[in-house]
Amino acid sequence: MAKGADDLSIGDVANATGLSVHALRFFEREGLFLRPIPRSSGGQRVYEQADVDWLLLCNRLRASGMPIALLKEFAQLVRSGPGNEAERLALLRDHEKAVRAKISDLNADLKVIHSKVVAYEKHVRAGTAAGVWAPTPSR
Repeated sequence: MAKGADDLSIGDVANATGLSVHALRFFEREGLFLRPIPRSSGGQRVYEQADVDWLLLCNRLRASGMPIALLKEFAQLVRSGPGNEAERLALLRDHEKAVRAKISDLNADLKVIHSKVVAYEKHVRAGTAAGVWAPTPSR
């Protein structure tokens, strides 16, 4: 396959997505691309902008906590083409629900942390911070 003007090298894709070359090869081995990645006559992988766009979505899904197994399932559904949109939607809704729960948990954690920040700020300003939550011997 001859490299066209719009074709991208693995380095180009790594730069565009923030994924390492190693990660891109892993994605390919795991079947996470929507198509087989063709090779040039010299054996180099030849990507298209659509591959970059897909990888950027994959990055967001992974960063939001989607397991590789679920990402593989989603990729397989998309690769299969029309007719399974309801399954894709269900998968994405489930993931959205999980992400919202994670955000809720993080907001609860943040509330506790913020209350400690406020307490420490108060003690530091008042000069009473020495000994705040200092461990005491159990004897």
